[in-house]
Amino acid sequence: MKRKLLGVIDATTYHEDLEDLLTHRSLAALPFAGRYRIIDFVLSNMVNSGIRSVAIFPKMQYRSLMDHLGSGKNWDLNRKRDGLFFFPSPIVDNDGNKIGSFEHFAANMDYFYRSTQEYAIIANCNTIFNMDLRPILDWHRQAKCDITEIHHQDGNSMEMYMVKTSLLIKLIEGRHETGYTCMKDVVTAIHNEYSICHYEYDGYAVKIDSIESYFSTSMKLLQSDVWKKLFLKEQPILTKVKDEPPTKYVQDSVVKNAMIANGCFISGTVENSIIARGVKIGKGAVIKNCIIMQKCQIEENCYLDSVILDKDVRVEAGTQLTGTTKSPYVIRKGLKQGALMNS
Repeated sequence: MKRKLLGVIDATTYHEDLEDLLTHRSLAALPFAGRYRIIDFVLSNMVNSGIRSVAIFPKMQYRSLMDHLGSGKNWDLNRKRDGLFFFPSPIVDNDGNKIGSFEHFAANMDYFYRSTQEYAIIANCNTIFNMDLRPILDWHRQAKCDITEIHHQDGNSMEMYMVKTSLLIKLIEGRHETGYTCMKDVVTAIHNEYSICHYEYDGYAVKIDSIESYFSTSMKLLQSDVWKKLFLKEQPILTKVKDEPPTKYVQDSVVKNAMIANGCFISGTVENSIIARGVKIGKGAVIKNCIIMQKCQIEENCYLDSVILDKDVRVEAGTQLTGTTKSPYVIRKGLKQGALMNS
């Protein structure tokens, strides 16, 4: 019992620089690596670490997130006891970048009161990493810490906190007296009655908080050494399973250093790009250094370089779109882009 963990994922985070990709979804549900969503990484880490009770705390635009997570079956969380819980925020104007809002937690106190796990891990939803959380719990207990904040080896906080569930409940209940609004307030308080420890994680971890970080992190996945650090056989990243036919590559199509999901139809050239499910790329089209999301259609003789197409975008024949690695060209979900629009 003492070694059991309660998983808490704060999915309220919002960054204005990602606005073009978040008009129809929360950051947690942002597609990544062709077939995943960003929340898959922290959720899979929890499940792979033996956590069997996970609470998701979203705020707005969470329909896509709920559709993706469903009952939690793909993460083995559709259980009669414990399992996956979903607690939308009743607060519209709270700060979406304070991880672990005590006001949000307070609206769902029954979840914490009824939990049988002695410890809880609170995490953000937008860090790409693959971590076994059990060694952190062992370290936390041996060091006799009240709260452990997990830091990356670069010195930055990963916005993840290990704490006894009873202390978490105390912090939530006493939020008005202490003035603490979230976990960050507690660990950064100058006068603190708690033992605050810092655990350094030396593995691969990147926080997605801008278009630039989303694009650069995605492109680095095309490097085999980065891929091997993130996708581990013994700690798989789990996601919603979809049954689609294999991708079809027609004669004269060219594919170099690309990740291409199922259900695509490739007639053109794809280089250094990530292509999601159901994408159609026409004859003579050239796609370089791009992220193409689900069910996009790129017609004949298009040229795209450093471009992000959100889901269901149609690019008409002969269109040329060019961005940069620092500022990729982004087209929002469901829009049509044509050659005449660029002239």
